[in-house]
Amino acid sequence: MPADRPARVVLAEDGVLIREGVVGLLTRFGHEVVAAVGDVRGLRDAVSAYAPDLVVTDVRMPPTFGDEGLVAAIGLRAADPGLAVLVLSQYIEVTYAGELIDSEGAGFGYLLKDRVAAIGEFRDAVERVLAGGTVIDPLVVQRLVRRNRDPLGALSAREREVLGLMAEGRSNAAAARELSVSEAAVAKHVTGIFTKLGLTATEDDNRRVLAVLRYLRGNR
Repeated sequence: MPADRPARVVLAEDGVLIREGVVGLLTRFGHEVVAAVGDVRGLRDAVSAYAPDLVVTDVRMPPTFGDEGLVAAIGLRAADPGLAVLVLSQYIEVTYAGELIDSEGAGFGYLLKDRVAAIGEFRDAVERVLAGGTVIDPLVVQRLVRRNRDPLGALSAREREVLGLMAEGRSNAAAARELSVSEAAVAKHVTGIFTKLGLTATEDDNRRVLAVLRYLRGNR
């Protein structure tokens, strides 16, 4: 980023009060918030339109309030490695956080909203990420370390429930009835389980069986 101009920032946060508060802080720090949006589609459109230096994004955003914000950031970073990313959330999503940390490119940060104790701390994090550095909350680091030790640590609570039902021999339809959700929702969780456990589709292996074997090993 050129040193003779303010950083151009795109902010993605669905909470109106938090969004306006962060806009105010970034402006106070001397940066230019070129867009402040409330969903992932708006985030992608704003990055395409304004070519910012920094994206500040939440993790869980509309429409499903899953991990859309973080997934979008990974895609944006892949398209433009020079784009700095600061995740600001109350949730820890270790799988995709790990992907961003491992990616080559500009600075990266992951802060938890309720653990930012001072305005100066947030300002310093923004400046460090813009300078190409990394700022990660210690709780996120702990969760990443735990995930590396536990192959099931990356799974969400719901994904663990689905995997447990798979281990009982339940089909997607049966799991959907047990959890009172749609079969499509269960299929999405199963796909997430395969992705987080690193199980790619092959002709020789049954990913469902391999996932269950990891579950059984992890729950001995």
